[in-house]
Amino acid sequence: MKEKRRAVALYSGGLDSTLAIKLVQNQGIEVIAVHFYTGFCITETKRRRGEKKPDGSHYMNPALKYAAKYGFRLEIVDISEDYFGIVTNPKYGYGSNINPCIDCRAFMYKKAKELIKEFDADFIVSGEVLNQRPMSQHLKAMKIIEREAGVEGLVLKPLSAKALPPTIPEIKGWVDREKLEGIVGRSRKRQLQLAKELGIDEFEQPAGGCCYLTDENFARKYMETVSVENRITREDLYLLTIGRHFRLPTGTKVVVSRNEGEGNFIRGLKNNYWFFEPVGKGAVAIAKTIERRDLTEDEIKMIADLVARYSKTNENGKIDIRYRSPEKNKEGVITGQRMQEETIESWRI
Repeated sequence: MKEKRRAVALYSGGLDSTLAIKLVQNQGIEVIAVHFYTGFCITETKRRRGEKKPDGSHYMNPALKYAAKYGFRLEIVDISEDYFGIVTNPKYGYGSNINPCIDCRAFMYKKAKELIKEFDADFIVSGEVLNQRPMSQHLKAMKIIEREAGVEGLVLKPLSAKALPPTIPEIKGWVDREKLEGIVGRSRKRQLQLAKELGIDEFEQPAGGCCYLTDENFARKYMETVSVENRITREDLYLLTIGRHFRLPTGTKVVVSRNEGEGNFIRGLKNNYWFFEPVGKGAVAIAKTIERRDLTEDEIKMIADLVARYSKTNENGKIDIRYRSPEKNKEGVITGQRMQEETIESWRI
């Protein structure tokens, strides 16, 4: 017989998942917090690119930050490669944007089930709250998710446990159901009260913008890419998370950096796309033709003018722009003229 039970907890670093872990730890259960990296977490993506917040501070992954603060053992698991198929072809469809919430949760539970074996654990812990989110956190969706993942009865949701059917950990007496919560709905009043009771004095404020897939702008760019190009690649998806996006009248897509971090990311892709960089201070850009053809002279001039719009030009609105093809067989310098705002807006995706 095992002397101590162990659980794998899905951990975002948010208040709900922090409280869930604390409630289970307080019953003598060893908890391993697991943070899945999908490639679409806004904060983590910006952190990896080295971007800074408006106040000059660096972005920090909430899971890393709060696992360290509250003493959780944390494992970060990169699932981004396998996650591509979940985004592009979800069995249960999307939410209001390109968020495949039901498929996403089922996929993470499948991965957590694999970790149960790896860590010799007994069950899974989740910070989900019944009826908090419309697509994936009502009872019917929760049952579908667990059935799809093959984890029926194995997922303990400590914040809503009393409002849900008993799970295996409760039935077998590994945890005391009476010491768990019965929170239902979107109000966070009980969570905030519980945080004080459990000594959780710092946490991320809830915001709907933690995932690019729930972002309206990301969704619009995704749908535009599929509509115009009739396909989307894994790299296309990551490009949608950065920069200003434009579609030239010829169908060529241009992505222009907005800050230093994005500029560094785009420079890392310059061998895969047409690359544009000012001779001086300003934004950098990459261009992608639908047919993977060479850019025309007219397109090169249009992109140079576009980059000039976001660069430090002279008093006449001009700046020299270097350009290079991905095959490096075409390169040169062309003078860009700051483009008119009306034209820019007509091209903006």
